[in-house]
Amino acid sequence: MSDPVHPSAVHRSRVEWVDTDAAGIYHNTTVVRYAEAAEAALMRGHGIPGYFPVAPRVRYEVEFEASLRFGEEVTTRIELVRLGRSSMTFAFEVWREAADSGPHRRAARGSYVTVHVPDKEAGGSTPWPAAWRTALTAGASPEAAGRTQ
Repeated sequence: MSDPVHPSAVHRSRVEWVDTDAAGIYHNTTVVRYAEAAEAALMRGHGIPGYFPVAPRVRYEVEFEASLRFGEEVTTRIELVRLGRSSMTFAFEVWREAADSGPHRRAARGSYVTVHVPDKEAGGSTPWPAAWRTALTAGASPEAAGRTQ
């Protein structure tokens, strides 16, 4: 997931108590937050301000492969796999890092689509700004593409 044509980013975090049920097992919605944190790192790494308020999600798909538990370290990788006229498709993977509680293992993988909707009142999608397209297709430095939060 590091092709300059397909910009990517990594977000590292830990499963916090708020992310879990009473048994300490993560809620499936936690994966969405991890993916969006990695997406935010990708957009910051490419110098794209104001992205989130104009990029609602219109499709989400996740395959859950393993549980995550309170306190475990998690690495999320995201890649922009398609930049359309007014939409973007992302692929992501959420990995549990190796620790006493278990081996390095993929916990979830999925994809989602965002659409450029700058005017919520009028609705409907419009093309992505040319500067954003250029920033995403020109490729960023490896440091920016792999920036973590």
